[in-house]
Amino acid sequence: MRFRSRYALLAAAALSVGCQTNTTTNVGPPPPAPQHLTYQLEQSGDPNSPAGILLSWDDVQDSSLAYYNVYSSASLSGSFGLRGVTTSNTFHDNGVPHLRYFVTAVDLNGLESVASNAVTVNEYLQIGAPSSLTGISLDSAIHLDWQDTPDLSRFKWYRVYSSDYNLAQNQCVNWALEGTTVSHEFLAAQLPNGVTRCFGVSAVDTLGYESLWTSPLWSDTPRPDARNVLVWGFGGTHNAQSGFRFWDDLNGNGYGDAGELGLVQDGSRSDIDFVIHVNASDSTLWIVPVYTGTSMQLYSASPIPDLTSIDLAPASGYSGDSLLARPGFGYVFEIVDGSLVHYGALRMTFVGRQYVIFDWSVQTDPGNPELAPPHGPTLTGKQVVSR
Repeated sequence: MRFRSRYALLAAAALSVGCQTNTTTNVGPPPPAPQHLTYQLEQSGDPNSPAGILLSWDDVQDSSLAYYNVYSSASLSGSFGLRGVTTSNTFHDNGVPHLRYFVTAVDLNGLESVASNAVTVNEYLQIGAPSSLTGISLDSAIHLDWQDTPDLSRFKWYRVYSSDYNLAQNQCVNWALEGTTVSHEFLAAQLPNGVTRCFGVSAVDTLGYESLWTSPLWSDTPRPDARNVLVWGFGGTHNAQSGFRFWDDLNGNGYGDAGELGLVQDGSRSDIDFVIHVNASDSTLWIVPVYTGTSMQLYSASPIPDLTSIDLAPASGYSGDSLLARPGFGYVFEIVDGSLVHYGALRMTFVGRQYVIFDWSVQTDPGNPELAPPHGPTLTGKQVVSR
């Protein structure tokens, strides 16, 4: 009885060892290592603190593949630790990235490959910043332009940021991403007229490294405008369309709402900014200021190519005198209404014997002389030191 029991135990042990040997024999080599590990940084607006990193590598073609281990090290001398596990051939590490990463493949038997190539997040690879940011005031928009990054060989795109502007502190606050572009220009649209905004631009390279922002930053203020407005000469059959008012803030909210801007009105009203008057002796047309707070001056002694050639309203030199309407010439208006001062501009595109056609713009931000810049070195807006 004892013999039989001991024999049974030996047989069971032998069977057990045999099974283990067979299992070990069936386990193959570990999977091949992942190849071509690369990375892309995720921009945050602060080039020294990326929002994250996206690792990617060639998928291992092995039917026994189970998952990938991602290892990282926070320093060049530190040891690597397991950072995460994924079944995909990509891995997103949120937050400020570690300094070094590599990846291994693990099969269904738990065997792990050797390491992939390691990648190092090198802050010294940061791309050069764009420079000379400037802006052009438009109707509900700002056109931005800047000098390209000096590192165009590895350039990918630009990131354009915008913020509110604190006039009292001359500071830009509440920054947000406005958009991206591969060009050295950008149109920030759908902006409220009369509200100043700040802008900054950074460059991003093919690895996701973000440059410093343009310095200094730029602030600018959109303003309403319109093209090809016809106003008749007063004294004929169209007196009801012989006067013009840049802005009538009917609801007093300080914004240029629909129905308040560029109003062609009766030339006999006392609240219009100007009337087009017909000189009976020679049929010339004259711009005559009407409202007691409206004065004007000729912008230039020679014709200007476009309304956008009128950049900043002059600080002085305005008069209530009439001026001859001449095609191609620009005129600037100062409108004082109580304690508020606004500026307007127009450029005559056509002057006949009965009516004129002109383009106009007005700045709804009180005291702000920005109207529109020329296509040259003089620009609206201003540089801002702090963000």
